[in-house]
Amino acid sequence: MSELSKLKWRCRRGMKELDIVFFRYLEQAYPSASVEEKALFETILEWQDMEIYGYLLARSTPTDAQVVKFFEKLRSLSV
Repeated sequence: MSELSKLKWRCRRGMKELDIVFFRYLEQAYPSASVEEKALFETILEWQDMEIYGYLLARSTPTDAQVVKFFEKLRSLSV
């Protein structure tokens, strides 16, 4: 199974909204992302859906600047 196939499987969440955002990121941004951003994405995939959703909707703000920047990127892909 390829790395991308494994990531697609991990992007399947309990929330359709997150599925859409994550799959859009995989298609549009992941191929050209830096090694660091790819690692961050994989880390975020381990988080709880509601935490991710809160950050995605900007209902809460992460304390890490890299995470803030990543969620800004996710939001920009979602429009």
